[in-house]
Amino acid sequence: MENKPHIIGGKMGVAAESNDNIPLLLTQSQPFKRTGTVWTAVAHIVTGVIGSGVLSLPWSTAQLGWIAGPFSIILVASATLFSSFLQCNTYRHPHPEDGPHRSSSYLDVVHLHLGIRNGRLSGLLVNISFYGFGIAYVITAAISLSAIQNSFCYHNNGHEASCESSDVCYMLLFGACQVVLSQIRNFHNIEWLSVVAAIMSFTYSLIGMGLSIATIIEKGHAEGSIGGISTSNGTEKLWLISQALGDISFSYPFSIILLEIQDTLKAPPPESQTMKKASVIAVTIQTLLFLCCGAAGYAAFGDNAPGNLLAGFGSSKSYWLVNFANACIVVHLLGSYQVYSQPLFAIFENWFLFKFPDSEFVNHTYMLKLPLLPAFELNFLYLSFRTAYVVSTVAVAILFPYFNQILGVLGSISFWPLTIYFPVEIYLGQSSTAAWTTKWILLRTFSIVGFAFGLLCLIGCIEGIVAEKIN
Repeated sequence: MENKPHIIGGKMGVAAESNDNIPLLLTQSQPFKRTGTVWTAVAHIVTGVIGSGVLSLPWSTAQLGWIAGPFSIILVASATLFSSFLQCNTYRHPHPEDGPHRSSSYLDVVHLHLGIRNGRLSGLLVNISFYGFGIAYVITAAISLSAIQNSFCYHNNGHEASCESSDVCYMLLFGACQVVLSQIRNFHNIEWLSVVAAIMSFTYSLIGMGLSIATIIEKGHAEGSIGGISTSNGTEKLWLISQALGDISFSYPFSIILLEIQDTLKAPPPESQTMKKASVIAVTIQTLLFLCCGAAGYAAFGDNAPGNLLAGFGSSKSYWLVNFANACIVVHLLGSYQVYSQPLFAIFENWFLFKFPDSEFVNHTYMLKLPLLPAFELNFLYLSFRTAYVVSTVAVAILFPYFNQILGVLGSISFWPLTIYFPVEIYLGQSSTAAWTTKWILLRTFSIVGFAFGLLCLIGCIEGIVAEKIN
């Protein structure tokens, strides 16, 4: 077996060739020092999970009602936490020749345990998810920046003024910031960005929750009902429920970056132990926040809950607070874009490094020192590929400004295989669980129910897109 030097997400290691001449991207030696802790892992998870999607939970709760809404959030949170526990145990694995290895990405572990075909399928789904999140974040950041401008315009010129502005310039501005941030070498160097982004996510979520509570106090009563929004058409109600469940399920998308986060952790204690603890803390925090935000927004607006909670306070006297919350969303998305882009950068750059080990363009790193600035590393592969990637996400966002609706379909397709199916299959194979035992039946049932759930969400998202185009 021939070993070729390469860099894994900016880390020097060894790529072990499989029998099919496809690099497994297994790390054998790591010169860098892993310094991650429980709290840095929690920050990464919170940054990747508590996105602007939390502001859509009042709408989701409105479709489901006071009982089914909170129960659905708790159910999805429990399934995600269980799946994360299965994944944590797959990070370290024995290798017959070199001893224990680490799997530093989702693709690595699926390829290793389930073979090439499953590895390629998971890689395709993961990359679609990463790229889709990047496009959605460009669109969402531009919408928030545009909302801030429109708010100031209406406040200064009155609500009858023509203040609508194009989102394109804000997409370009957000993209320019991401070109700079994308030059950060790898996941291990963005802990500070995740901490800042996590703080921002809590800030705008709490602002939305606080404004909702103020609205409830002003009205003197809480809106909402046990069954949620009533419709005369039972089929329409089913589609709304499925879309709501889709919004809730994709509020927990950290499965695809869990191993990258775990690879930042120091040992001892074992990385799996630290990651499980971080997952429990992060999911508990997220679930409490989601429950409070969804309930407060639904109680404030009832059946008229907006798709974005902050949009319901457009005419509020506290417009400056709403603007601050939108600014926090933008800062948070700056970090979230990197959390989901760095793993994708590593996948494609590893491929170039493996295929062209003697290329100076690919492998050589230059040290540059500019006046009044600290020295920094420059690699032309990183500079060109990452810049082109950011430009492409901005270009797609400009061409399809409603792409986040299509993203629901892509998310539905990837939910079951990435969050449930692959983790279950890897665990069953790794633990050598015998067929038809109690554990085997329970895990298979979990996978089947997850498939049905994802399929329902997919159908609902497709129907929602079709209905919107018709209207």
